[in-house]
Amino acid sequence: MKNLKNYSFLAVLLCLFISAKSFSQNNHPLMPTQQNKIIIDKIVEAANYKNYVIDFCLAKINEASAKEGWNEQKAMEITGSINYKNFRDAIYNSFVVFDEVELEILLKAYEKDPAYQKQNVMTNNKVLINNLNIFANDIVLGKYISK
Repeated sequence: MKNLKNYSFLAVLLCLFISAKSFSQNNHPLMPTQQNKIIIDKIVEAANYKNYVIDFCLAKINEASAKEGWNEQKAMEITGSINYKNFRDAIYNSFVVFDEVELEILLKAYEKDPAYQKQNVMTNNKVLINNLNIFANDIVLGKYISK
C-alpha cells in the first residue's frame, strides 16, 4: 500500500512538471529582425501587396454585404475597420525563414522586373493566403471595429 502511495505521488509530480513545462512555452510567433522587417516592408511596397490585402478584404466585405443585405452604415463601418497594420505580423512571420541577403535579392528582383511582381511570393504562399482569409473573415464579422 505504501508503494502505491509513492507511485501516486510520483505520478502527480510528473503531471505537474509536464503542465508547468507546457505553460512555459513561448506562444508568440517567430518574427524577423528589425532590419529584415524594413526590407520586408520594401518588398511589400514593391509588390503592391498592401493594396492586394485591402482589395481582398473589400471583396469579402462586398460579398458578405450583398449576401446578408447590410445597410450602407454597416458596410461603411466594416469597411472602415480595414487596417493593413493588423495583418502585418502575419507577413513578417511568413518571411522569418529568409536571412537579410535573401530578402535583399528578393527585393531587387521586385524592383527591377515588373513581370516578377505578377509572380508574387506572397499571393502564392498557402499559409499567408490562409491567414489573409482568416483576417478578411474576421473583418467581415466586425472583430476589428473599434468601440
